[in-house]
Amino acid sequence: MSLLLALPLRAAEPALPLDLELVQTAPVETTLAEPALRGAGAVWAEMFDRAGKYIDIEQFYVTDKAGEPLEPVIAALKRAGERGVKVRFLIEKKFEKNSAPSLPLLTAIPNLELRVLEFSKVKDDGIIHAKFFVVDGREAFVGSQNFDWRALKHIHELGLRVAEPAVVARMAAVFEHDWRAQEAVAAGKTVPPLRGAPLAAEPEGRVVLLGSPWAFDPDGVADSEGELQRLIGTAEKELAIELLDYSPLTRKGRFYPPIDNALRAAAARGVKVKLLVSHWNTAKPGVDWLKSLALVPGVSVRILTVPEAAEGFIPFARVNHAKFMVVDGKTLWLGTSNWTGGYLDNSRNLELVVREPALGAQALSVHSRAWDSAYAAELDPAKDYPAPKKG
Repeated sequence: MSLLLALPLRAAEPALPLDLELVQTAPVETTLAEPALRGAGAVWAEMFDRAGKYIDIEQFYVTDKAGEPLEPVIAALKRAGERGVKVRFLIEKKFEKNSAPSLPLLTAIPNLELRVLEFSKVKDDGIIHAKFFVVDGREAFVGSQNFDWRALKHIHELGLRVAEPAVVARMAAVFEHDWRAQEAVAAGKTVPPLRGAPLAAEPEGRVVLLGSPWAFDPDGVADSEGELQRLIGTAEKELAIELLDYSPLTRKGRFYPPIDNALRAAAARGVKVKLLVSHWNTAKPGVDWLKSLALVPGVSVRILTVPEAAEGFIPFARVNHAKFMVVDGKTLWLGTSNWTGGYLDNSRNLELVVREPALGAQALSVHSRAWDSAYAAELDPAKDYPAPKKG
């Protein structure tokens, strides 16, 4: 018998889809980078350089710095404008002051129109917290990365480039709604809801777009809050979760139980919950609720602390900002929402649910690398954590 015939056959690894690409930002001077994944800055610039007709961008805010990795991205956007590509850029009013120093770089780009929307005038207590863009109706990007040089160099982030036609079209519809909403708000008009009830997602859809707040989701965009609960409810073995922060509270301190209930119910039926949050989550009162969850049998909580950069303290950086979950090692939830009240219910956020085993495996590898790293430590319910230094 030949050696080849004697060797046991191994199952082929599932192939990565051509219309989806997982995109990571790993903080420099750490070991968090997944070798198979490209960085967001390179992917963004490449997408802008491919644009032939239009680029629509919706972001929480904009912050650039000379010599840093957002600079070549803005240069690619400028090249697009110079060759006649129409660029529409929408940001949140409540963070306009943070964007102000960098906005002249955008407004100087030919064929670029900038608008500022106070989303709380669309939905009470809401903000534009989504970070996404659409290029030529052909491809799009959504992820945790803000349009911020720090998000491309000093923060742990995860996003998705997507070229699935129906999903791209729905993302374009979300942008169009919010762009037109800005016109209405600027004119002192009320923005009418698009639907009277939340839309449920296709239970086994390959790539599903979710949005919030549900009343302002266009056709085909399912409800973020309801689908996240349902997806957690499908878990049979394990939930691997990575977040900036987690708390069953709103920004105003009101109790917000839907996701907390779903996680506790999963643990009660024997699902292993591995929740990795940033060191910013050690602030009170959120850390106390986190400690409560960590006491549930089957739930493990770890704190990821990204060490300070060699150049010294950088405000609002060196933190885990990724927002994703892998269900049973195969289904990926990835998006822009923090898991606290005010994001999945009131604010403009987008998420994708992807049922592609190879992509789920990649995301799980990102989670495992961070979970097992020297930067992660088990949350101690008995420890009094100091307030984190953010800015």
